[in-house]
Amino acid sequence: MSFVFGVLLFALAIGVSIALHEFGHLLTAKMFGMKATEYFIGFGPRIFSFRKGETEYGLKAIPAGGYVRIIGMTALEEVDPADRKRAFYNQKVWKRVVVLAAGSVMHFIIGVLVVYFMAVSTGMPNLENKPIVGEVSQCVPAGQDTKTGKLVPCAPGDKAPALAAGLRPGDRILSVAGKDTPVYSDVLNTTRAASGPTQFVVERDGQRMTLTIDVAQVRRMPLGAKPGDDRLETVGAVGLANASTISYGAFSAVGPTFEFTGLLFQNAWEGLKRLPEKVPVVVKAIFGDDNPERPVSVVGASIMGGDAVERGLWEVFLILLAMLNLFIGVFNLLPLLPLDGGHIAVNLYEKARNSIRRMRGRPIGAPVDYTKLLPLTYVMIFLGGALMLLTITADVVNPLRLGGQ
Repeated sequence: MSFVFGVLLFALAIGVSIALHEFGHLLTAKMFGMKATEYFIGFGPRIFSFRKGETEYGLKAIPAGGYVRIIGMTALEEVDPADRKRAFYNQKVWKRVVVLAAGSVMHFIIGVLVVYFMAVSTGMPNLENKPIVGEVSQCVPAGQDTKTGKLVPCAPGDKAPALAAGLRPGDRILSVAGKDTPVYSDVLNTTRAASGPTQFVVERDGQRMTLTIDVAQVRRMPLGAKPGDDRLETVGAVGLANASTISYGAFSAVGPTFEFTGLLFQNAWEGLKRLPEKVPVVVKAIFGDDNPERPVSVVGASIMGGDAVERGLWEVFLILLAMLNLFIGVFNLLPLLPLDGGHIAVNLYEKARNSIRRMRGRPIGAPVDYTKLLPLTYVMIFLGGALMLLTITADVVNPLRLGGQ
């Protein structure tokens, strides 16, 4: 049931994102005095609607997006003479660009807010491998089975040196035995080479403190060795595990939020650039290939969201949601019709062309004739629709699952 709940919750979150995308267009259009007559989520037959002022709000049967109808989106559209001043094409170019970009901006805002919520709740992934204590063990096993790689059970009454010295989850280890430890591998390597009383300088609640930990000597397989490797070596151990996530306070989360969001932006852009070369990967996935780097549709993302909830990995759920919003926001700004970015490109072209004409003492040119762009628009709709159909098919017949389910 938790899996189904996770799928439905993720699908609902996507629906809310779509609604906010369209609300961004509506809000900015009304802010600039444009006339918006319809705000609908979905397409096809109307399920319900209501009118408030001059705008009809409602829900339609096919949950594949949404739209806001602003009168006069192009100069070719017939507009009632009484509404011409409020028509989209009669507004300044910068206002038109703001309205067109508002949908993507809403996705970016959602992405930032989701990452911030993750930072102050579940914690943010420790991608930089910062040496922050995630767990302190009750004891330190003295040996290791080389055949299985499993640690031998602790002796009764044993107490891990880190626990005995008072090390706590959340402590940031600054140095071990006088050596700075900017990443956890430094802590691990220095500790393995130590023995007996060793100074650990940690930061706890903003305060520096020095803990003397009596590093135990244990028999362990070399780092990187696989089960079946019969080698054992004597190394130091204190009984701590590094944190996989880092939680922040309301104010301390702001910087890391924008830093992590920037990383997600970069990944979204890199994924977008590689999208054409991933088409064969999607086709192979339909026939059973399990490439974890293949693109996924909202269906596939919802399935992975369900897996995350089922496993209690809420930070993964939130990362998926933030990543999807950022990707959609970037994708929607591509200068290709019928995307918002394509409409922005046309409006900027008109602005640049008219500025050049004015500099030459010539009158401004006629509005761009969108009918001449229809063939290219139809091609992009076909290609986009085909890619969407392929990814949805792959996600239905051979979905990517967290943990290789």
